[in-house]
Amino acid sequence: MEIQFKNGLVPVIVQEKRTREVLMLAYANATALELTRTTGYAHYYSRSRQKLWKKGEESGHVQRVCRILVDCDEDAVLYEVEQTGAACHTGHASCFYRTVEGEEIAGTVFDPEKVYANKGE
Repeated sequence: MEIQFKNGLVPVIVQEKRTREVLMLAYANATALELTRTTGYAHYYSRSRQKLWKKGEESGHVQRVCRILVDCDEDAVLYEVEQTGAACHTGHASCFYRTVEGEEIAGTVFDPEKVYANKGE
């Protein structure tokens, strides 16, 4: 299997293994994907910060990766994870917590101001 990175990145869909809920979309470069495979914990590449990051490195809300799937075109991957805490930095369990009209369909599970206090988030 040869992942087709575009501009050095591949989109990563993240799904909770038990509930099948889609938690987030992020990007990985080859190094992040290899770290995920070797450590068993989700790693990504931040386009805004231009750096590698391990999910939960500041919040403690890590993602243990159970399986990595590749789509038919080999240009997207899916991490099936066991999520500790919440996936979204806003305090929601999933980054997909609102409709396109702006209606929030899920509440927060933690206070981001407390979790990220003095951590630069």
